[in-house]
Amino acid sequence: MKRTPVDVLKSIEILSSLSPEELESLHTIMRTEGYRQGQTLFNEGDTGDTMYIVLSGVVSISVNLPDGKVLEIAEITEGNFFGEMSIFDSVPRSATCSTKCDTIVLSLKAGDFYELIKNNPEAGIKIMHRMLNITAMRLQNTGAFLSDMVTWGEQARTRAITDDFTGLYNRRFLDEALDARIAEAKGNGHPLSVVMVDLDNFGTLNNEYGQEMGDKAILEVVPIFRKLFKNDDILARYGGDEFTFLLPGTPGEAARETCSKLVKEVRKIDLLERLGGSITKVTASIGIACFPDHADSVALIKERADRALYKAKESGRDRAVLWTN
Repeated sequence: MKRTPVDVLKSIEILSSLSPEELESLHTIMRTEGYRQGQTLFNEGDTGDTMYIVLSGVVSISVNLPDGKVLEIAEITEGNFFGEMSIFDSVPRSATCSTKCDTIVLSLKAGDFYELIKNNPEAGIKIMHRMLNITAMRLQNTGAFLSDMVTWGEQARTRAITDDFTGLYNRRFLDEALDARIAEAKGNGHPLSVVMVDLDNFGTLNNEYGQEMGDKAILEVVPIFRKLFKNDDILARYGGDEFTFLLPGTPGEAARETCSKLVKEVRKIDLLERLGGSITKVTASIGIACFPDHADSVALIKERADRALYKAKESGRDRAVLWTN
């Protein structure tokens, strides 16, 4: 049986979380374009306002070297996207993209994408979340670092999704990701735990030892976060010494066990022990709430994770507390 355009879109990873109605809306603003082998979609340095998804065929990504030679750094195959920075940032194309065989792509212009966000913000957030998360995971977990640096541009990638100081996701990305992850959890029936982390007595720490020492404390805990949580967990710096983590597929009790390990690991940091102040240990208080056990909406799960965090502080700090009804 021949697949419909909506079936085709549903099979593409960055669009797979969209509902049939959202896919139909997206299909109406995307164009199907065919290219012969060896055709160039755009050149390095060109201006652009279009991203592409490969339906069939192969697209080569190449850059110009200082000696005048051309270096192919990646191939984009069926179901994958490229040229996406033109959607988010008006920067010149950082590579040349051309076809290695007869190729069919879907194209989406920036103006049409933002019109989709205006009319259907939930669909737009789902696409952006998957797109940005896939790109971030490529950078973290694959050897294709140079390819993704060229596709995105390091500065643009950093502005879009990460906190400059810690390298964790930023608050802007977190807020978008939480909406998308809750929608996914509702669709697939899997749990989603939300974790809120505060470093204890951070204001006093800064006052006694100075902001530089406070910054060092923040940088000491980040590797612990990365060690204990999974690659597909979303670890974000919410602001100052506040962090929020999204743990897709992780039930509340499992999240609490991991966070209890985190509390113990943070307590081992010896940064303050020989400074002679009133605070001699870096410690953390953690609050956890889980969808759907504790909340069925973004607002409620944030509220209950925050209240669990407050309970952790009220109970003496240096602990992880799971929300209980």
